[in-house]
Amino acid sequence: MGGVSPFPRACLPHAAALIRSRLMRSLVAGVAALLLVTHEPFLAADFSRGDDRLGLAAPPFELKIWLHSPPLEMQALRGKVVLVRWWTEGCPFCVATAPALRELDRKYAARGLAVIGVFHPKPPGDWSLGRMRMASDRLGFTFPVALDADWSALRRWWPELERRGFTSVSFIADKKGVIRYVHPGGEFHEGRAGEPSHERCERDYKQIEQVIGRLLRE
Repeated sequence: MGGVSPFPRACLPHAAALIRSRLMRSLVAGVAALLLVTHEPFLAADFSRGDDRLGLAAPPFELKIWLHSPPLEMQALRGKVVLVRWWTEGCPFCVATAPALRELDRKYAARGLAVIGVFHPKPPGDWSLGRMRMASDRLGFTFPVALDADWSALRRWWPELERRGFTSVSFIADKKGVIRYVHPGGEFHEGRAGEPSHERCERDYKQIEQVIGRLLRE
């Protein structure tokens, strides 16, 4: 003798469908919750890396104070590959990256690379050309350097700063003015003997050099 069904015999197909529907809704809800928990950190990590900037037209600088050059705009740099680095004084990552910027300028300027340093004082609001000039001279910069005193250009290129992590960010734009690479901050440079802690810095430098070479060939 079997058990007695809680549903009348005529309702059994409907009951089975109802149970299947409830099970499916529970399964979908569980999968959605799992995806939200597991995928949300990756979305944040992608944002901090600057993946959201790739493929976008490089914003204008709209900066009036420059060293070693009249004011430049991305529109006028079409036909060149452009490496832009935001930097400031007292930043150890900027000091460590300065030799790499000088070396990339030396190696690739004649082939069509434009290296641009953008000085953003901390805290923002200091419009002193003398301060920028002294900081630039200490790092040996001879390529164009612009003053982004109020961080307005930085916020156009690197919006929602609070969600980023670094302000010492670098961008590479192709000959059409499209952002093709973002280094989200910190340092990059050639390898240093006996300093394995800088392996990532060396890897990033090599990647940046490869991107520059590829874009110059396009």
